[in-house]
Amino acid sequence: MSETTERGPDGAAPARGEDPVPRPPGLLALPSYLVGHAARIGHDALVGAVGRYGLRLPHFATLTALADFGPLPQHVLADRLGFQRSHLGAYLDVVEERGLVHRARDKADRRRQVVGLTEEGAALQRRLLAGARESQDVFLAALAPAERDTLTGLLRRLLDADDRSRGAAVGTRTEAR
Repeated sequence: MSETTERGPDGAAPARGEDPVPRPPGLLALPSYLVGHAARIGHDALVGAVGRYGLRLPHFATLTALADFGPLPQHVLADRLGFQRSHLGAYLDVVEERGLVHRARDKADRRRQVVGLTEEGAALQRRLLAGARESQDVFLAALAPAERDTLTGLLRRLLDADDRSRGAAVGTRTEAR
């Protein structure tokens, strides 16, 4: 049997001993359809990795942003994560109760709070990031390392272009996102 007849219309190999579930070719030709389904698979893997620590993705994102950027005013943290500011407050309540972050009044503007990682938060963030990377290795196992890099680079270009267009549309600097 030839290679092309052993694979489905999307180019994927069937599961061992099973025929693949056919998907509509018209949808398989749409990158947004493919990305949406692939995102769900990767998202589920990431949710599982983070969930083992009793946290949700917004908590992981918050801890990772603080690890990457250092302490930030709460409103800047929300903007960089693309979270609604009121939602970030609830996410911070959870991680603060667990001793992973601390909040303090901003010395430059007492109306604002600055959020930072605690030592325990930084240690957990490193473990979470390692688990997240492992989940992505499983998610992307069908791709060679160079293909993973290419996929990540292309997705970053799409995200960066959207960030730039949103920044231009609202008159904000994209660096603050």
